[in-house]
Amino acid sequence: MESPELAPEIERFYSEIIDEDGRLSLSADGRLELIRTQEIMRRFLPPAPACVLDVGGGPGVHARWLVEDGYKVELIDPIARHVDKAALVCPASVGDARALPAADASFDVVQLLGPLYHLPDPSDRRRALAEARRVVRPGGLVAAAAINRYSSLFEHTSLAHLHTERMQASISTILRTAVHDGKRGFTLAYFHRAEELADEMRAAGLVEVQVFGVEGPAWSLLKAVEQHAGPDPSEELFESVLTAARMAEPYPELLASSSHLLAVGRASG
Repeated sequence: MESPELAPEIERFYSEIIDEDGRLSLSADGRLELIRTQEIMRRFLPPAPACVLDVGGGPGVHARWLVEDGYKVELIDPIARHVDKAALVCPASVGDARALPAADASFDVVQLLGPLYHLPDPSDRRRALAEARRVVRPGGLVAAAAINRYSSLFEHTSLAHLHTERMQASISTILRTAVHDGKRGFTLAYFHRAEELADEMRAAGLVEVQVFGVEGPAWSLLKAVEQHAGPDPSEELFESVLTAARMAEPYPELLASSSHLLAVGRASG
């Protein structure tokens, strides 16, 4: 199957602008995202040494802890720069979530912790999830992350950007259309609602679907303190924000306050 083309603004963003390797370790909200992703995933992962396909796995941040936990990980990413770094962690190759170079039912776990962000066309998201469903074994785990529809509203308030008309117009467009065009700041991106993400997972043939708020309802407070008071928020504040994320889990009405969503489901059959 021929690999689909990656939007050029996405390739440029990850190849030339942002260091994705440091995003989850150098900022407080990035560390929060990593810790929460790890603890949610570990609840559902089969015992090691199960086989994990890390789709859109970037430079291998998540692959690294999975390998350390004893899993057999293979990584696919469309950005050559990422693949070069990830290859130091696990077998890695250039590829696209919409056309996986893997056999049917060949992995115990397929995780897409980035691809759905950058597929604004619903047919592309369906294709990516269908591919994940194809290559996971019956009963296997599929996990998919998404950016929350309302995250930009919280983020740019915490950064004190929302008082300008230009930023108000940009965020209003995201809230109305669910798409950021990538012309300023972040690259081309799609922003999900929790129920929409769950519906897309079920439409791909996944069952037992659950959606979690990764960073919880207080992440933007952490980001605001880091932005305005210095790069090292107190450990007490960090732990309080982390605890808030855990305490919020039983309450689906709080999903809309998180920065990222993480959906998990099982392959039927």
